[in-house]
Amino acid sequence: MTPFRYRAATVSGALRTGSVQAESAADALEQLRRLGLIPIEATAIRSKDMKRHSGALKPIPVPALSKTLGQLAVMLDAGVALDRALATLVEDMPSGSAQRSAFEPVLRQVREGRALSRAMSDAGRAFPPIAAAMTAAGEADGRPGSALAKLASTLDQAQALRSTLISAMIYPVMLLVIANGVIALMLFWVVPQFEGLFSDAAGSLPPMTRLVLAVSHGARRYGLFTLLGLIAAGYGGWRLLQRPEVRSWADRSILRVPRLGPLVNMAECARFMRVLASLVGGGVGLPEALAISRRSLLNSHMAAAVDRVAKGLREGEGLTEPLAATGVFPRLALSYLRTGEQTAQLPLMLERLADTLDRDVRIQLERMIGLLTPLITVAMGAIVATIIASIMTAILGFDDLALTK
Repeated sequence: MTPFRYRAATVSGALRTGSVQAESAADALEQLRRLGLIPIEATAIRSKDMKRHSGALKPIPVPALSKTLGQLAVMLDAGVALDRALATLVEDMPSGSAQRSAFEPVLRQVREGRALSRAMSDAGRAFPPIAAAMTAAGEADGRPGSALAKLASTLDQAQALRSTLISAMIYPVMLLVIANGVIALMLFWVVPQFEGLFSDAAGSLPPMTRLVLAVSHGARRYGLFTLLGLIAAGYGGWRLLQRPEVRSWADRSILRVPRLGPLVNMAECARFMRVLASLVGGGVGLPEALAISRRSLLNSHMAAAVDRVAKGLREGEGLTEPLAATGVFPRLALSYLRTGEQTAQLPLMLERLADTLDRDVRIQLERMIGLLTPLITVAMGAIVATIIASIMTAILGFDDLALTK
């Protein structure tokens, strides 16, 4: 597939620009016609252009991007010219930051007469795909300020969910690290202090004491090799996951894991539905909105299912039933989508669905952490207690061990 930059007109005569993936220029033009657009031109993006625009620029941090887009929306709604608003914002950005490096070429292109959405698209991975699409929709209906404000809100909500997930996992991860540290301290330092004491009567020690001593000895002797082996296995697994078929199998398997699978499914669905709601509400055609929204899915199995639905949608099929046939979206989502299609209020229902799923994700996450935290604590306590009990049992029976000599 080759990326093509296009210019097209809507039925109302508004100009729209962007990019599509196609096998040829003719295929790109045909895709535009399926989207209900009147194609004007489709030009292949050369590889060196892709390298210059996509590879040289780093992604803008989401908090910084949403703040800048929100400020730009306010300035545009206040009547400030686009180039002047961009110039004001660029001047306030830290020198050398990823944000300034991305917005400076955007400003130059806007001053040359290019549309803001096309300049964002040329910036490659500096801007998320939803940015150029929603900006183009706002330019098409003459409300770029409203579109940018909606885009900033969408990015903020997606970042809020991501931050919630990360923050919620900090405590159990730290507890797990501390637990492993305590156990390692017992095996590598505490237990070896007693090996000399029990060396003369090793065969008469209680079975649990012999087991603990053996584990401690093995950890000290083979611990480094085990660690290197785990690192190598992790690297090998990471390389395997780069293969599409392995990644698809792993993502499909994750969705089947009890408790974890439904949580991942809801989190992915919430992010996807929020992006889709923003695009559809901003005037982007549903097939194109689906194609862009699927990039927000980290789970490749769910993304492949959305690809199939998007292809069927271009061929005249509906949205809800094909999504239901994939079997990867929760019933609640399908109910909201069906209601939205029947009432012609799809963007509104998608927004409400995303809010509902976000709330469910937080509730499920709190429950999992509430269960995981005591489990880690109990497991750590049981292991440490076993080590201490095995040592104390041998010490308390030391007189019996002396009599057996």
